[in-house]
Amino acid sequence: MYLTNEQEAVLKGEEGWAKKKCLEIIVGLGEIYGADRLIPVASTQISGVSYKTLGEYGLQWVESLAPAKVVVPSTLNPAGMDLCFWLEMGVPEDFAAKQMRVIRAYERLGVITLCSCTPYLAGFAPRFGEHVAWSESSAVCFVNSFLGARTNREGGPSALASAITGLTANYGLHLNENRKPTTIVKVSAKLGGLSDYSALGYLLGKMVQRDIPYLRGLPSLSVDEAKALSAAAAASGNLALFHAEGFTPESRGDVVEVGERLHVDDRDLKGVYEELSTIHSGKIDLVAIGCPHASLAELESAAALLKGKKIPPTTKLWFFTSLPIKVLAERLGFVAVIEGAGGKVFTDCCMIVAPLERMGFTTMAVNSAKAAVYAPTASRVDVVFTTFEKCVDIALEGRLV
Repeated sequence: MYLTNEQEAVLKGEEGWAKKKCLEIIVGLGEIYGADRLIPVASTQISGVSYKTLGEYGLQWVESLAPAKVVVPSTLNPAGMDLCFWLEMGVPEDFAAKQMRVIRAYERLGVITLCSCTPYLAGFAPRFGEHVAWSESSAVCFVNSFLGARTNREGGPSALASAITGLTANYGLHLNENRKPTTIVKVSAKLGGLSDYSALGYLLGKMVQRDIPYLRGLPSLSVDEAKALSAAAAASGNLALFHAEGFTPESRGDVVEVGERLHVDDRDLKGVYEELSTIHSGKIDLVAIGCPHASLAELESAAALLKGKKIPPTTKLWFFTSLPIKVLAERLGFVAVIEGAGGKVFTDCCMIVAPLERMGFTTMAVNSAKAAVYAPTASRVDVVFTTFEKCVDIALEGRLV
């Protein structure tokens, strides 16, 4: 792998221990995957933020990198709690103290502490063809597939290493030849809402393990629909890029008819709801929406469904979003309606990386296949995977309806 004189100097420690270690990570990955050189990145998005997933050793490693600074715009994945309203969430104080240490450590490195899995909704959307180093699996799939930016599915340490060096190794999805579709997936299922796109993504991730799918038959692919599809596809498999006919920027309809030909119909879609729901009756402790983080349009829809209604005190209805989206939703009155009905809108965090197992929850309803995949093991809760509207109905009834 070719390295410039400047890069060789960094590896010799001439710009400090932290930058040396970070470049060693990137070069090591490049050597493993056969990269020819290092390339600059325009931004990074860093996972390993919730203390629940980062742990003590991870926290110590992030703290050890100071006084190094990031050299490109860099944001964070969700933390394990709302950084301002964690007491309202019922987060234990010892967890909160550790979580704030994590945030302060990233702040010292110059990272923008926007803690969101959807930074592209909050002013950090990469351009078409731009090379970035992002690590949140749903965001990786979204920016590759819907925006046409270029990133591999980075780990937290490698994304942070790219933030501090401004570089990544030139392999994988940074290369044109690795971005071509290799499998045709015909979608005949009727997609009626975001949870259907999430269910489709779940099927896609399971069906296409090593190929890049080319989707035919999608009736639409809005930002929110692409967000839902990307998140589930990355959660059920390892998908970091799909092509959707008529929607993916670099797809021009000249796909070569090679590889498998797969099909998704209504029966397949219905099966996902049944497969991912671990309970089918009884009381629901928490209805959680915002995995990935909810958009302004989703909060507007929630406010419309909740206007003039009340949620019983036995059930929590929580929405998770980024701080900029919540500020806009407050200005437009959506948050007031949601909270007037007894719901809450939290920022900086999500239900999957919050310490739910320590907060008294045992059952949860979600409209996200990604959340339904992770919650039973990550938080030891039973889940119901259903539609957005059904989630709101469950919250209003306090149980499955």
